[in-house]
Amino acid sequence: MKRRVAITGIGIVSCYGTGLRPFAEAMFSGRSGVRRIDSFDVSEYPVQIAATLGPFDATEFMNPKDARRYDMYIGLSVAVAKIALRMSGLAITEDNRERIGVYMGSGIGGIHTLYEQMKALLERGPRRVSPLFIPNAIVNSGAGVIAMQTGARGANFAHVSACSTSNHSIGEAFRAVRDGYLDACIAGGSEAALNPLGLSGFCVMKAITSEWNDEPQRASRPFDARRSGFVVGEGAGAFILEPYESAKARGAHILGEIVGYGSSADAYHITAPDPKGTGAAAAMKLAMADAGLSPDDIDYINAHGTSTPLNDKVETIAIKRVFGERAHTVRVSSTKSMHGHLLGAAGSIEATATLLALARQEIPPTINYENPDPECDLDYTPNTPVKHQMNYAMSNSFGFGGHNAVLIFKRGEDEIPSE
Repeated sequence: MKRRVAITGIGIVSCYGTGLRPFAEAMFSGRSGVRRIDSFDVSEYPVQIAATLGPFDATEFMNPKDARRYDMYIGLSVAVAKIALRMSGLAITEDNRERIGVYMGSGIGGIHTLYEQMKALLERGPRRVSPLFIPNAIVNSGAGVIAMQTGARGANFAHVSACSTSNHSIGEAFRAVRDGYLDACIAGGSEAALNPLGLSGFCVMKAITSEWNDEPQRASRPFDARRSGFVVGEGAGAFILEPYESAKARGAHILGEIVGYGSSADAYHITAPDPKGTGAAAAMKLAMADAGLSPDDIDYINAHGTSTPLNDKVETIAIKRVFGERAHTVRVSSTKSMHGHLLGAAGSIEATATLLALARQEIPPTINYENPDPECDLDYTPNTPVKHQMNYAMSNSFGFGGHNAVLIFKRGEDEIPSE
């Protein structure tokens, strides 16, 4: 028999800092976390802004030696996993550790390490490349180090599907717990891709906006007619997933449930979405079928909403394909308007926003929505949060390569602590 899957812990590090409190305060006051990049000289770059990481100290979550030796994305992975575990109250012991998994992904992985070691190779020669280069650069090290730091010995994976990474990680963890392969799982995504190499790559792709360097907080504007590209963000998010019955039995707080998951491929283009929204629509339909729900049951859609001309138009088309007339009455918003696009960590950050919305019965806004686009004609909750009765919410993630992953959450039974 399939088991209900509860979320009992949430860990987050974002442009607003470490933990849920600063993130929630920003989401429900409509405050942007986008600012000028100050971690390196951006004067020669066409894009000079990002939702850069807020206050974060890796030594709060691992010893100083490990904090120095690991890439930033690994440190973020460990931090959010430990925050989520602490909130959940789940103890990893000799008796249960074989049944507790880690599904922690990243879209890019250790790009800071890659950049620094490439400089070492070119400037000082091959003997000066660090022996930790490969372990720090590969994407699976985040999940591996979480296991080392927590003792979890169950299935351990690092999903990599660009901007859909986190939703795939959470969705596959949901299936593993629901179907009895695991008794708990730490699931989410981490990304720290802002350095000269990463920023250069996004600039030459022309995927990120270069029009708002002087007004960074206005740059991310999903569904607005003046949108011109996304804004890169940094951070990580993790969740503790457990069978509902065992979580209740041990007295855990039920912060929400995952009830549906769907994934698909566009099979269309390496960066552009299918203009008909076929793959995105398929993932939404599969998630609802998995949950046993209809479009009328979905009270809120946390959109992928990247602020690119193509994505927002295509996502609108896909929502209409799935929801029909209901598309014009269901509430939609894109929190990327505030926290930017966290790439492989996007789904985990947005799942957090979705769970907070359900808990608070309040929809976070799409800020910077000032100029309606006739091709984006849904209710995007412009600029101001809205109180709204909700039981079920959908969270969309669509990634480069045509990877689509959609999650459906059910409102929890307990308040979400401001960890």
